[in-house]
Amino acid sequence: MTSPPLDCVIVGAGPAGLTAAIYLARFHLSVTLVDAGHSRALSIPRTRNHAGYPKGISGADLVSRMRQHAEQFGATLTHAAVLRVQAEQDLFLVHCPSFVLSARTVLLATGVVNNRPPMAPEQHDAAVAAGLLRYCPVCDGYEVTDQQVGVIGTGAHGVDEASFLRMYSRAITLISPEGGHALSPEQRLKLEQLGIRAVDGPCGELRTDGPRIVAPTSAGDLAFDTIYPALGSVIRSELATDLGAAATADGSIEVDAHQRTTVRGLYAAGDVTKGLDQISHAMGEAGVAATTIRNDLAQDRPLVR
Repeated sequence: MTSPPLDCVIVGAGPAGLTAAIYLARFHLSVTLVDAGHSRALSIPRTRNHAGYPKGISGADLVSRMRQHAEQFGATLTHAAVLRVQAEQDLFLVHCPSFVLSARTVLLATGVVNNRPPMAPEQHDAAVAAGLLRYCPVCDGYEVTDQQVGVIGTGAHGVDEASFLRMYSRAITLISPEGGHALSPEQRLKLEQLGIRAVDGPCGELRTDGPRIVAPTSAGDLAFDTIYPALGSVIRSELATDLGAAATADGSIEVDAHQRTTVRGLYAAGDVTKGLDQISHAMGEAGVAATTIRNDLAQDRPLVR
């Protein structure tokens, strides 16, 4: 006998996907969350700006707690990669390597992937765990207060990130990833006024040296307490765009005020949409998305016990 379609399949088990799973399960809806295990949250060594954890919490611990929370109320969590999502009449078919799920709605919480600086993978992961390499100044800029900080980047994005970090430390260096800096006269003036040093690239392969991280540059090897790559990211929005959902020029999925995409029955929340890449923001969007899914489903059939 063919199983009835699920009320919702969630793709991605980071803070957004798990928050939505908790909400939907507590609405007494049938929900399966499919995840390949690549949430950026898992790489956070310790976050100290997530409300309710004054001593901080690791990303892996937070995700583990949220998984337990979702499963406690009946959400099903499945480890698999989603290959594609297919729209068929009033349902969606979610294709994974060894199975296919059918659902009335789909919520994409697929997030983004950071563009990494040149560094051996094992050294990269160890540097992130040690706080020598950081990706989110909003999350952990406080932790680098008064430290020697390097920023790898150029242009508007690099200047903005270096300028943001300047409120934490006087010792900020902006390193071009390749060749000379792509900076306008106004951007150079801004750096000069803020006392931010600009160093031309190319930036060679990063390495750790005891408690410091070293960036080979045109000015020689520069050692820092921490380095922030300002190299952008790849937005995991292809499952939506393959269905014809609208996206911004940078690839963020376009949603309305209730997290609906331009495809009926398809929703998105978290870093895959345009907005602040923060756990709290992703969780807020997920709560809105899950409640919208419940209300939209109730338009098609009564949701009663």
